[in-house]
Amino acid sequence: MKTTWTALWTGACFVLSALTGMAAGTLAPVESGCKQAEILSHDVKVVINNGFAKTEVIQQFRNGNDRTVEAVYSFPLPKSASLSEVTVQIGEKTIHGEVVDRKTAGEIYGEEKKKGRQAALAVKEGYQDFQFRIANLVPSGVATVRFVYYQALSVDTGVVRYVYPLEEGGTKDCAAEAFWRRSSKPAGKTTLRMIVRSAWPLESVRAPGGTIVHEKLELEKGIADLSYELGSGLERDFVFYYQLVSGLPGRLEVIPYRKAGAKEGTFLMLLTPGIDLKPITSGADYAFVLDRSGSMSGNKIRTLCEGVVRTLGTLRPEDRFRIITFDSSASDFTRGWVAATPENVRKWSRKLSSLTPGGSTNLYDAMKMALRRLDEDRVTSIVLVTDGVTNTGVVSPKAFYQLMRSADVRVFGFLMGNSANWPLMRTICDASGGFYEGVSNQDDLLGKLLLAKSKIAFESLHDVSVKISGVPVFDLTGESIRKLYRGQQLAIFGRYRNGGPAEVSLTVKLSGRRRTYRCRVDFPGSDPDNPELERLWAMSRIEMFEDLANAGLTPKEEAASAIRDLGIQYQLVTDETSMLVLSDEAFESYGIKRSNRTRIAEEHAAQSRRRNAPIRNYRADVPRGESGESLFPGSAPRLGGGAVSPFLLLLAVLLAVTAVGSAGGKRNAENGK
Repeated sequence: MKTTWTALWTGACFVLSALTGMAAGTLAPVESGCKQAEILSHDVKVVINNGFAKTEVIQQFRNGNDRTVEAVYSFPLPKSASLSEVTVQIGEKTIHGEVVDRKTAGEIYGEEKKKGRQAALAVKEGYQDFQFRIANLVPSGVATVRFVYYQALSVDTGVVRYVYPLEEGGTKDCAAEAFWRRSSKPAGKTTLRMIVRSAWPLESVRAPGGTIVHEKLELEKGIADLSYELGSGLERDFVFYYQLVSGLPGRLEVIPYRKAGAKEGTFLMLLTPGIDLKPITSGADYAFVLDRSGSMSGNKIRTLCEGVVRTLGTLRPEDRFRIITFDSSASDFTRGWVAATPENVRKWSRKLSSLTPGGSTNLYDAMKMALRRLDEDRVTSIVLVTDGVTNTGVVSPKAFYQLMRSADVRVFGFLMGNSANWPLMRTICDASGGFYEGVSNQDDLLGKLLLAKSKIAFESLHDVSVKISGVPVFDLTGESIRKLYRGQQLAIFGRYRNGGPAEVSLTVKLSGRRRTYRCRVDFPGSDPDNPELERLWAMSRIEMFEDLANAGLTPKEEAASAIRDLGIQYQLVTDETSMLVLSDEAFESYGIKRSNRTRIAEEHAAQSRRRNAPIRNYRADVPRGESGESLFPGSAPRLGGGAVSPFLLLLAVLLAVTAVGSAGGKRNAENGK
C-alpha cells in the first residue's frame, strides 16, 4: 500500500470517489479503457536546519488521454507536518495556493472546475494523508505539482531521524485493491537531496538502503549535503539519520523569530538536560498488546511476530511477560503473566509464530485487558504495536484517555507504517506518561535499538514542568509533561512580548525528591532569521487543541474553531482549512487576501540569508548555581551503558525482516564510505 497518483477521468471515463492507497503511481480500472497518467519525474529536497526540516516535493505528470481529466494525488501525512506551500504549473502558467476555510475552498474549487478553468485544491484527510486535486488537465497536458511542508525534529540521545513517507501502511480500505492495476515507477529518475546544517559537529549520517550519487561532507562544521537516487521509485519510505558528535554538553537552545517592529515574537526552546539517570536492574513486567487485525496483513504481521519471538528470547528469568492480541475482540494469548523461563519462552514463541491477521480492530478492549492483573510491587510497561485504526467496540479517544488515567503504567506505542492514527496514539501515551514513535519498513535496525535503549532501561524524570520568568510568554505547548526519559529532548513552542533577559527553571521529581534547575536566557527584540517558526508554533497549538478535544477536556466545537483560526492566520492545511490554488485574477475576483504569498516571500528571503551565512548556534543557557542546581551539570546522556531492556529488542526486531535486506545501505560519514 503506497503513495497514490490517481486519475479521475471526467465524461465517458470514470470517477474514483475514494483513494485506495496502493503503490505510488497511477491507478486505472482494468476495464476502463483509459490510459494511466504518466509520472515523468519526482524530486525531493530536504533542508534540516537547527531543529526543523523543510521538505520540498516537485512531481511532474502527463495526461495521455484524449479527454480532459481531474487528477488526484495522495501523500501520506508525515508526523506534525505543516503543509504551507502548493503551486501547480500547467504549460506556461503557474497558479499558487492560499489557505481558506475548508467549506469555502471546496465550493470555489468546484465552481472553477465547472467553468473549465485551471484550479487545484489541497486538503487534509484526517490523520491519514494530504490530498491534492487538479482540475481540467487537457489531453497530453503536463502538470508540475510543487508542495512544501515543515516539521520540527528533535535530538534523541544524540540522533536525529527524518522520514520521507511513501508507503501508505495499509490503513485504508483494501477491498477495492483487486479492481485496480498500478504503476509506481516514474518515467524518469526519482531523486532526493538531503542537506543538514547543524550548529553542533556531526559524527555520522546514515540512510539504510539509499544509493548515494553525490555527497559533500564537512562533519566537523555540522554540514552534510547528499543526493540519493530512489531505485524503488515511489514504493518505499526514505529514512535518514544523523548523529551529533559525542561528548556534547547538556544545553538549552532558544531559536527565536521576531519581525522588526512586531509586538510579539515566536520561539522554539530545546532543552537537552545533562541529568544522567540510573539503570533499572530489578525484574519487570512486560505486557505486549499486538494488533492482528486485517490492516496488519502482509509484512506487518510477519515482522511483528518475528519481533516478539526474538524479544522473548532476551528476557531474564526474573522478568514476566504477557501477550494480548486483538482484532474484532481482545484475547489473553498467554492467559495471564508468564515467568520468562527458557521453557516458557520456547513454548509461547512457537504459539506466536502461527498468528495470522484478520477481522476489524478493537483496540479499547485490548488496552482494558492489559490493565487487569497488575502487580503494584512490580514496574509494568505496556508495549503497544498497532496502526491505531480503531473501528470496532469503543472508539472514542476520550474513553481511551480516561482508561489510561485510571492506572499507573507506562505505554510505549509504536505505529506500524504511514497513514496511522497519530492523534489516538498521542492521547494514549500522553495520558500514561509514555512515549510513541512511528515505525517504517525502511527503518534502521541498529539505530532504532540504540535510540530506544535509554528510555526503558533507565529511570525517568517525573512531573516535569518548565517556567519562564522575566519576559512575558504565552500560548506555550510542551512545557508540562508527566515524564522525561533519558536522552529525550524537551521541545517547547511559545510566544513572547518584550525582549530581554529571562530565567528558565526546570522542576522534576527524581528518585522521589523534587529538584529545580535554573539558567538565564535572552529573548531578542528583533530577529528575522526563522519566520517558519510561526507555522511550526501554530501546528503545535493545533495538535494541542486536537488532543484536548480527544481527551474530552475541550468541547470539539471550540477546538475546531481554534484550529480553523490558526490555519487561516498562519496558512496551514488542517482538518478545518484547505489550500485553494488559483490564478491571481481568480483570487482577486473572489476577494481572497494573499496572506500566504506574503508569508512565503518572507520565508524564502530568510532561507536565502541562512544559506549564505555561517550556521548559527542558538545555545542560550548561563548556569545559575546560586539560585538552584545547574540545569546542565555535565554532558547530555549518550548512547550506550546500562542493561538492554527486552522491549528495546522488540522495537529493533520489528524492523529485522526488512532492515536486513537494506543493511548494506549503511553510511558512515566519518570515513565517507
